[in-house]
Amino acid sequence: MMKLYEKNELTSEELIDLIGYVNTIITHITDGNKSEERLVNVMGGTIIESESERLVRVGKEEGISEGISIGEEKGIRSLVESCQEFNLSISDAVKKLVSKFDLTESESLAKANKYWK
Repeated sequence: MMKLYEKNELTSEELIDLIGYVNTIITHITDGNKSEERLVNVMGGTIIESESERLVRVGKEEGISEGISIGEEKGIRSLVESCQEFNLSISDAVKKLVSKFDLTESESLAKANKYWK
């Protein structure tokens, strides 16, 4: 596998997948547990997620989560700044943060103080 990779006949993703498959096979072969053997037979038609697919999936999940956090923080900042522009009190901003962003009052107060100019 390494020779094929070095000759650019395997991509990094393919190499990772093959190593993952080999490790999975070795684990099943060397354990010899009858319960495991039965489970492997039952799962024979199951699609296995390759290591590179898992890494991509996890990366996407983390990216989505980070994007949501960034967007929420921008929304919080915008709401606090808007409250200030409309001459509302910081207390009003806290109430709006609680209702709009499902934050606790203490979390809302911390965010309002962070962005209040």
